Amino acid sequence: MTAVSTDYVGREFTGTPPYAVSRVKIGEFAAAVGATDPVHHDPRAAQAAGHTDVLAPPTFAVVIAQRAEAEYIEDPAAGIDFSRVVHAEEHFTYHRPIVAGDLLHTSVHVDSITTRGGIAMVTTRTEITDDGGTRVCSVTSSLAVRGED
Repeated sequence: MTAVSTDYVGREFTGTPPYAVSRVKIGEFAAAVGATDPVHHDPRAAQAAGHTDVLAPPTFAVVIAQRAEAEYIEDPAAGIDFSRVVHAEEHFTYHRPIVAGDLLHTSVHVDSITTRGGIAMVTTRTEITDDGGTRVCSVTSSLAVRGED
């Protein structure tokens, strides 16, 4: 295995196609995480709560972020063997809720890479914007990449 390349710190990845948020995708995610509030399944309940359509659960942004992070992680020169990755931490900063009908764009920033005791800690930040360029959510992810035994 190649060591995780620290040359990627400061790089930005913007090649992931936009993500179309749908009621079906929100419903499937809500069911998977046990989010039973009607705003995640019923358009009328979501509209009564002040949303334009069904509301994504708070952790839904991870679906969008991980899809975008793949552009970096799957780059062979990055040196990340995903079979050796443990998700260490995830943090969400919302600027507005995600709802069905959104078309979301991403930019992934490699914020830091540090190595200690054979483990590389990789921190990325995915900025999610809507089709008009308005900020929706920032997702900060920390990955622990184990070195070879």
